[in-house]
Amino acid sequence: MDETRASSGREPSAGERAAVGLDKRLPVMEAGRELLRKVFPDHWSFLLGELALYGFVVLLLTGVYLTFFFDPSMSEVVYDGAYLPLRGVRVSEAYASTLHISFEVRGGLLIRQIHHWSALLFVSAIGAHLLRVFFTGAFRRPRELNWVIGVTLFNLALLEGFSGYSLPDDTLSGTGLRIAEGVLLSVPLVGTYLTFFAFGGEFPGHDIVPRLFSLHVLLVPGLLLALVGAHLTLVVVLKHTQWAAPGRTNRNVVGMPFFPQFLTRTVGLTFAVAGVMALSAFLAEINPIWRYASYRPDVAATGAQPDWYIGFIEGALRLMPGTETRLFGHTVSWNAFLPALVVPGLLFAVLYAYPFAERWLDPDTGEHHLCDRPRNKPTRTGLGVAGITAYAVLLIAGGNDVIAYTFGLTVEALTVVLRAALIVLPPVAFLLTRRLCLALQARDRDRLLNGDETGRIDQSHDGGFTGHHRPVPADERFVLLARSSPDPLPAPDGAPRRARVRAAASSWFYRDRVELPSTEAESAHITGVLTAPVHPAAPAERPAEGAGPVRRLLRRLTRRRGRGTGR
Repeated sequence: MDETRASSGREPSAGERAAVGLDKRLPVMEAGRELLRKVFPDHWSFLLGELALYGFVVLLLTGVYLTFFFDPSMSEVVYDGAYLPLRGVRVSEAYASTLHISFEVRGGLLIRQIHHWSALLFVSAIGAHLLRVFFTGAFRRPRELNWVIGVTLFNLALLEGFSGYSLPDDTLSGTGLRIAEGVLLSVPLVGTYLTFFAFGGEFPGHDIVPRLFSLHVLLVPGLLLALVGAHLTLVVVLKHTQWAAPGRTNRNVVGMPFFPQFLTRTVGLTFAVAGVMALSAFLAEINPIWRYASYRPDVAATGAQPDWYIGFIEGALRLMPGTETRLFGHTVSWNAFLPALVVPGLLFAVLYAYPFAERWLDPDTGEHHLCDRPRNKPTRTGLGVAGITAYAVLLIAGGNDVIAYTFGLTVEALTVVLRAALIVLPPVAFLLTRRLCLALQARDRDRLLNGDETGRIDQSHDGGFTGHHRPVPADERFVLLARSSPDPLPAPDGAPRRARVRAAASSWFYRDRVELPSTEAESAHITGVLTAPVHPAAPAERPAEGAGPVRRLLRRLTRRRGRGTGR
């Protein structure tokens, strides 16, 4: 405060004294300064993460409102509310309170539908954001931890969605819970214990809805908030990736500042998301539980379909043949255990491990801040498209009964076709995608060598035709040449088996590519652009190749402790 008076020649105001006092205890000013200087990319693909964030904000706001009126109880009551077709029918209190929200609470149905549409947006935006990160290689060092957080957020979003649409205790959600009970029972040895723990007794029990309510409004949202905060913190510390363009290198970030450009745009996007969700809820009906009636264990719903993000598990269950094995006096139901637990477990295990597997195959150990064009990584792009193809087949299989009824097919024949498609289509998609990426690389090479066609054609005296070409613009030429193409790892004679396996896998991953022509000056310039950043510091403070994101964040916070103390 004395320094403030000396520098300005006046007494500081109460607000200034409060700000200085707060800054002495928390890194508010420094954090604010860092945030205001933060640079955000201006490409549309980076908005996918923001869509997920703002969808989550709408979910929280509408979920808090709905919590005031929902009763998470499975006790039966006689319905006497505003919906006349169900008056006098015995329903659960959870179902009755959902009807009360829909027909008697002012704006309740609109808020319910906004909440449901926002849940679909939240999950789909996370999925699209993960795909963008995967296909552009934005998960590479130093962002492996952020990829792990993103996949965990996707897992939690699936759990949050499933627990949310199971709460109304209608026939649709009850059918989903019946499937979940069958999956839990299929777990060898402990399946019965898990089922009794979840449902509080024989299905459907009286505890599952209250437990899902606690999961849906407390545990999972708390984890989501914590991980979203960690994710955003790492984004600020590590900076964004960016697309290659003149002036952009592996050592800088080019874009718009947080204030005022990005702040203005992101506030507008927030209101746009909320407006689109409200408009969707107003125009399109979703989850009309009054048509399904309250759940009864002796009633099976026909044509029951889960939300799309759970549909792939439903499809895997429908495609798996009925198979049981007797092992050590216990019956193992593979038709439920494999598709509903093993397949999703393997899927997410692969997603968690992929950044580290690709780093194991890459001889370059530096940081990567420029996005890859998907065509320049044909094997990775092929693997991603193969995974999307398998997911699409499983999603279609999740509605095989509806599809068969609509097109006049038999469910059995459609199931056989989808089983064959699940085996054949992903490898075919991988091979075709890799070939397409190489063809696009060859097209880039042709453009660099011959230029772009102008549309002008000259005819010679002997009847021949000659097309005119113009050179590729310098900016676009830079984009085509700015690609990371590491050579596969070598396997010297006499190397151990692990090194030979690693070299073989690296050769399979990196060997397919089309070399692009460039001058010596262009090659030198591109090499400088792709050079990884170096973080100069004293050896005692950080390793020569750069500290990890957590250490970097802690260093920024602890650096303030020595300010003004002579240290």
